Amino acid sequence: MGNSPISAYLKAHIDEYSFAPLIYRRGTVESVGDGVVHAVGLPERKYGELLEFDGGVFGMALDLNEDGVGAVLFDHGEKVRVGAGVKGTGQVASVPVGEELLARVIDPIGRPLDGQPLTAKAYLPVERPAPAIIDRRPVDTPMRTGILAIDSMIPIGRGQRELIIGDRQTGKTSIAIDSILNQKDSDMLCVYCAIGQKASTVAGVIETLSESGALAHTVVVSAGAADSPAMQYLAPFAACTVAEYFMERGRDVLVVYDDLSKHAVAYRTMSLLLLRPPGREAYPGDVFYLHSRLLERSACLSKEKGGGSLTALPIVETMAGNISAYIPTNTISITDGQIYLESELFHSGVRPAVNTGLSVSRVGRSAQDPAMKDVSGTLRIDLSQYRELAVFTRFGSDMDESTRRILSHGEALVEICKQKRAAPYTLFEQVSLLIAYRAGLFDGLSADQTASLATAMRQKLRDECGALAAEVNKSGVLNAGDAQKVGALLSAVKEERV
Repeated sequence: MGNSPISAYLKAHIDEYSFAPLIYRRGTVESVGDGVVHAVGLPERKYGELLEFDGGVFGMALDLNEDGVGAVLFDHGEKVRVGAGVKGTGQVASVPVGEELLARVIDPIGRPLDGQPLTAKAYLPVERPAPAIIDRRPVDTPMRTGILAIDSMIPIGRGQRELIIGDRQTGKTSIAIDSILNQKDSDMLCVYCAIGQKASTVAGVIETLSESGALAHTVVVSAGAADSPAMQYLAPFAACTVAEYFMERGRDVLVVYDDLSKHAVAYRTMSLLLLRPPGREAYPGDVFYLHSRLLERSACLSKEKGGGSLTALPIVETMAGNISAYIPTNTISITDGQIYLESELFHSGVRPAVNTGLSVSRVGRSAQDPAMKDVSGTLRIDLSQYRELAVFTRFGSDMDESTRRILSHGEALVEICKQKRAAPYTLFEQVSLLIAYRAGLFDGLSADQTASLATAMRQKLRDECGALAAEVNKSGVLNAGDAQKVGALLSAVKEERV
């Protein structure tokens, strides 16, 4: 569409650049359909370069052949006709970066979607090389999500790539949003990238972030379900570039890609229309490279490079729990671990529905807070023993005392790991609850009693341990003497209530 907002925005942005004299040969549109254009007579084009068609419509070159160029349109492009002219701009797709973007909602080419004007001081290309190995350092600082089940058993470090995977409607986005909410009082900035989501869903996420005060340290990049596949394809790369700007200035950044399944579908759509040969599940052969070059940009930079970090939480949707499908297996192999959410657990009331047996963090354990390390060592074993015995004892009533004790202890752990949405726990609250769990204070209680007692304990800690809580939350360390005092305080709470 000649006068569409996307084309007008790109035209104004490109007009800002000053060029040395260059001679561009104009090309001609040979075929057009479904947002994909084949043009001839455009030599010396760059991959990802912006192309301008007659009528002011813009596209991006994605196929560079000897006999022409294949491009995808940002607009829906009804005005582009066979025989129309096309010229290169010399510019690759870029996105605005900087402090001005915090608390803003933009699309993948930098247009504001929140109704407010945006004046950016700097632009960076959406496709950038990943940091070199020599410029990185090992992950050594925890990225606290505020979710007890994750921080204790599947910890995430700053600079890690942790996949969130599961069927639809199992709470994948909720975990990512809770992680953003938990950074409100930390020094981390956040970027939330919505790919192919309904506008109402994105609006709900923005409202949640705004109500909790987390939007002030967050940038939202959105390419909705109504946007063209080219815009959905660009979205995660644009979000990564926005985050890299802060990382390269020594900041810690969290990026959520919600979700890469829809990103792969958008890329498949474009590739098939560009007549690239399909592979497994009709995806093109380079779909692995698509996600690996995105996720490899997550890093923990060396002190010489400023010491910033970029932590990625990519989300992938499975069908009927099948994690061996093409896109899930690809992303599992690229990332440093996965948080697997199970429909069966979700529908049985375990929320977040984390399956700790199939979930793993390959890096975060080495970056876990010392206070959490001290109390979380046996949790996965306790949970796996409980799940195994629960299956065997489901149909039998006779249990010996040790079996009954393991079941009671495991049930208590399942209950204290249940958490409401948008209610992250501080590190001190998590460690204190696990101290109470290890002391057996929840054993033998019903689910309602456990939930009520845990709430009372957290309230008591807030009322009487403010200074200690602030110190532990800042340093990540709880010494043995203070741990004993916390245990004694929580024992007193149980005696009062039970």
